[in-house]
Amino acid sequence: MLITDARIIKQEEILPGFHRLTLAAGEVAAKARPGQFLHVHCAADRLDPFLRRPISIHAVDRQRGEVALFYRVVGRGTALLAAKEKGDQLNILGPLGRGFTMPPGKGKVAVVAGGIGIAPLYFLLQELGANKISADVFLGAATGQQLFFGSEITGLGHNVFPATDDGTAGYQGNVVSLFARGPSDFVYGCGPAAMLQSLCRVIEKHKIRGEISLEERMGCGVGACLSCACKTRGQEGNCRYSRVCVEGPVFPSGEVVWS
Repeated sequence: MLITDARIIKQEEILPGFHRLTLAAGEVAAKARPGQFLHVHCAADRLDPFLRRPISIHAVDRQRGEVALFYRVVGRGTALLAAKEKGDQLNILGPLGRGFTMPPGKGKVAVVAGGIGIAPLYFLLQELGANKISADVFLGAATGQQLFFGSEITGLGHNVFPATDDGTAGYQGNVVSLFARGPSDFVYGCGPAAMLQSLCRVIEKHKIRGEISLEERMGCGVGACLSCACKTRGQEGNCRYSRVCVEGPVFPSGEVVWS
C-alpha cells in the first residue's frame, strides 16, 4: 500500500459525466492487480469533502508506469476530480483490496459488466488477454451510447456481446439474461447490486464458479472504520460481516448474502 502524489497525464470526458483519468504512478502500476482500487484525495487544497473516494483501477500500463481510472461524476468529490487537468497532482492511496484471481484450467470464461461496472473489469480483460485467455464479454447498459470500450475490448482479443435496456444496440433486455443463454465455466461480474444478485442466482443454478466485485461507500479504505461491511457466508455456511475494502471488493459469487 502506497501513498503517492501522482501526476495527471490525461483527463478524458468519454460522455457527459463519465471520465477516464490517466496517472503517472510507476510503483502503483507495478503492484496493482485487477479488481483492486485506489483511495483518491479529490481536493488536496481543501477539507470539504474530507474523505477520500474509492475508485477502481481501470487499466494499467506497467511498461509506461501509468494507471487509469474510469469514473462517473455523482457528487462533490468526483466533480472536483473531473475539474482537474493534465499536469495536476493527485494524492492516491493504494492499490487496496482483494482483486480477481485468474481462471483455473482452460474452461470458457465469461465477463459480465453492467454500466460503470466495466471499470475494474477492463483491467482484468487486459490481464486475461496478456495470458492468451479469450473471454466472452457481456456488456450491459441503459442505452447503446453507454456501452463503454467495446472496440478496445475486442482489440484485447475478446468477444463482445452487448445488451441495452432500450434496444439501441445488441440484445434488448438485461445483460444477465443475455449471459444466461450460453454456457461458461468461470464468470466475473461487476455492476449494480440488483444485477449482481441476479448474476449470482444464475451462477448458483448452473453450478458455475465465479467472482464478483462489489461497489460500496467507504470511509477509511483500509478496514478500520467498518463503514463498508457487507454480509457474507463463511465456509461452514455461517454468516458474518466482511469489510469490502479489505476482504473485498472481489468476493466468490456464493459468498455474498443478499437478503
